[in-house]
Amino acid sequence: MKKQWCEIEAIGINYMIHSTQTTKQPFKIFNKPPKPEDEAKAEQWAGSGVKHVLKNVNFIAKPCEILAIVGPSGAGKSSLLEILAGRVSPQNGGSILVNQEHIDKSQFRKISGRRLSVGVEVIHDPKVLILDEATSGLDSTSALQIIDMLKGMAESRGRTIILSIHQPGFRIVKLFNSILLLANGRVLHHGTVDLLDVNLRLMGLELPLHVNVVEFAMESIETIQQQQQKCQQVQVEAQKQLLGTTMRLKKADDQGESRSGKFTLQQLFQQSKVFDIENMIVGMDFSCHHANSRLRETVILAHRFSKNIIRTKELFAFRTIQMLVSGLILGSIYGNLKDGIVGAEQRVGLFAFILTYLLSSTIEALPIFLQEREILMKEISSGSYRVSSYAIANGLVYLPFLLILAILFAVPLYWLIGLNQNFTAFLHFLLLIWLILYTANSVVVCFSALVPNFIVGNSVIAGVIGSSFLFSGYFISNHDIPKYWIFMHYLSLFKYPFEGFLINEFSNSKKCLEYMFGACVMRGEDILKEEGYGDTDAHRVSTSENHGDSQRGFTCLVLFCG
Repeated sequence: MKKQWCEIEAIGINYMIHSTQTTKQPFKIFNKPPKPEDEAKAEQWAGSGVKHVLKNVNFIAKPCEILAIVGPSGAGKSSLLEILAGRVSPQNGGSILVNQEHIDKSQFRKISGRRLSVGVEVIHDPKVLILDEATSGLDSTSALQIIDMLKGMAESRGRTIILSIHQPGFRIVKLFNSILLLANGRVLHHGTVDLLDVNLRLMGLELPLHVNVVEFAMESIETIQQQQQKCQQVQVEAQKQLLGTTMRLKKADDQGESRSGKFTLQQLFQQSKVFDIENMIVGMDFSCHHANSRLRETVILAHRFSKNIIRTKELFAFRTIQMLVSGLILGSIYGNLKDGIVGAEQRVGLFAFILTYLLSSTIEALPIFLQEREILMKEISSGSYRVSSYAIANGLVYLPFLLILAILFAVPLYWLIGLNQNFTAFLHFLLLIWLILYTANSVVVCFSALVPNFIVGNSVIAGVIGSSFLFSGYFISNHDIPKYWIFMHYLSLFKYPFEGFLINEFSNSKKCLEYMFGACVMRGEDILKEEGYGDTDAHRVSTSENHGDSQRGFTCLVLFCG
């Protein structure tokens, strides 16, 4: 039966950096790029050949407990966490055991151990939570709340939590079940906080008032190392004497392979475990299972997107004012359009401008989406949620917001100009504006996932919009586009909304646009024929079919972009 908890054991973890190695970061999400001053420091020890980052580190992290890794800067805390998370492989035969079973290198990368926000990892609900400096940059109250929340999570859900911390306060130290004190890559203490206090007293170190034991131990690193070296020398001498005695007993015993003899040797040398590689059990299931259903993920992400919009009230206010003012200005400019052939041509130009303006107005949001991409990559890689949940939540939140912008833009524009005086036609116009805004938003999101930076993204999106406008049918009729370029006409972002505007305005129009000898020779349906929308051989245009085809095509394009 699959265990619902994880016990992590590290045995003989060693890690060193050779002078020929660069300071390349093992994983971009886990670490920031090296600073120039860090590279300068690396050159100082390059001549020595090897730098020992971790030296024979052993520890056990148990379920329902918090193991705190403490030590001064450069002690090897972050390197040890990187090894636990599978970013770096241990050297010289070091092993990581999970529930007393060996895990090979290929399975390390499935363990959740990334330097992410605590909230994201809690949503994912991992069995093992590995945090590097989780409280850095927080005030004492917030840091205590974070550690207290982790303590409750460990005890209530049986989770194993391993974290590094630099300077824990009094109340935070009391929440730790065990301490791993590192200095220069070596373990100086592994056990409870009370045991650390006892060991310090045995070394002759008295704990001052108003100083917690962890902080005092970090200040007394040199003294602890000296005392441990003395103890090690005494142990080596004792082991030599015991070994000599054992060898003499072994020679005296002709049957020196008795069980009691073996047991005595194990006790003398304090052998902890002997691994049989051939019988090693590998293949434990560490596949990433999402803690929440797709529906719950969508609800959580939608709530987060809503908060982001609320927090950026200035941007929301600017966009609403921008759309309202733009609609009023366009309405005042085109407010005196006549019903003749000249007025019809001006309406066609207006529709082309509206498309260009709306599709290009959202490029300013590209830097925001590029910034969100980094967060998305981190959270997706940790299995916090699915990409589909992110896309659905994004659409559900932004659609109402874009609808408000569409209403503010369409209402003054439509009625000031005096377009098709039909409420159904107005609703079609509003729907087209709404879908155009969503298409523009989706195009920016799409290319923000592909381009490396804002400069490239801006150039690519501008090229896509320009080519879409060229093949929209405004400059050249679709009947006149060469066959080898006709596919661009059907892929154009302008084609379907432009057709929708024209059909919505000129279909079923009974107004005569041009008279000749007292007879009407040009109506709205004739404009559609000239633009290539309708049966030129028939006397009238099947407007309902054209309008339906245009809207269906545009809807498919919107779904594709979204």
